[in-house]
Amino acid sequence: MNLGGSRFPVPSLTTRLFVSHLLVAVVGALVTFAVVRVAAPALFDERAPGPGGGRNRTNGSSPLREVVADAVTTALLLGVLAGVIAAAALGLLASRRLLRSLRSVRSGTRAIAAGDYRHRIPVPPEVELAAVATDVNDLAIRLADTEARRVRLLSEVAHEMRTPLTVIDGYAEGVLDGVFAPAELVQIETEVGRLRRLADDLSTLSRAEEGRLDLHPADVDLSGLVVQVTGRLRPQFDDAGLTLTVHPPSRPVVVWADADRITQVLTNLLGNALAATETGGVSIDITAGRDVATVTVTDTGEGLDRDDVERIFERFYRVPSRRRGEHDLGSGIGLTISRGIARAHGGDLSADSPGRGHGSRFTLQLPTRSDHPIRR
Repeated sequence: MNLGGSRFPVPSLTTRLFVSHLLVAVVGALVTFAVVRVAAPALFDERAPGPGGGRNRTNGSSPLREVVADAVTTALLLGVLAGVIAAAALGLLASRRLLRSLRSVRSGTRAIAAGDYRHRIPVPPEVELAAVATDVNDLAIRLADTEARRVRLLSEVAHEMRTPLTVIDGYAEGVLDGVFAPAELVQIETEVGRLRRLADDLSTLSRAEEGRLDLHPADVDLSGLVVQVTGRLRPQFDDAGLTLTVHPPSRPVVVWADADRITQVLTNLLGNALAATETGGVSIDITAGRDVATVTVTDTGEGLDRDDVERIFERFYRVPSRRRGEHDLGSGIGLTISRGIARAHGGDLSADSPGRGHGSRFTLQLPTRSDHPIRR
């Protein structure tokens, strides 16, 4: 393989690991040979018994000294050769073992890249490679979850579109056949509006989940915003025979937020409370802390089971036994979008309920500081 425009091919990782291991062994053996070859005669001269140690007084050497030096040299050469051979064998073994783990990681990443998100890479014994394999396996789990949500979204969108399209097709056919009067085309207009709302909601949901919501934050009086939204929706509550009560604080609660988006969230919460409540009413409490302002919407409606408290924020999820009127044309992703908007502001939206038949409570939290990070 030629990388970086080099003329010469880059050796494989196996070769480089083997050569580096061998070079370390050779250098260590040569250093050992040199040190022992120089030090052994000197130590022999110093420690040999007799006058003058191991040296001959005439020429500074002795037959015994020469024999010992030759023996040490021969032993060192044999030792160096044996060490190099052993190092080569061990280096080859170690490099192959390491490469085996790398190949396992490589084949696993290729399988995941090809779409097999259920594939898991065996965790190798090497600590560093084990960390890489674990991260890749975690990535596969996240990709599998993302793919499952994508498939579920496509299925849910198709299901949501099927009803209005069926109605449109039926009325259009009826008008063409003379079964319905042209005035019935208003039903088609209603279903087209439903499809348009679904398309708009899906677009908003996509931007919210990707952190690309178009937000224009400013200092907003949250209490005034709540009063404005409740004033607009109050006639619907009056028509349903329900009370709508607001408990504002004694002073304005200023938050750093996009007024239009927060209005969208409040409208959705009150609309859901109206749809879920048959008798009684809805109350709204506004409180402010040092860094966070809270809006709590409490209703006396049908309530939520423990398992539904989080599931209601899933796309297109509807509480199974929730009562729906003929005008309940929501897309089923309003709460998902509302939570996305709240979190894009650096806040959150949560739900709570004592249980089925005991009402629900939704809590919207927003930052009060302008230096709080906002995802755009």
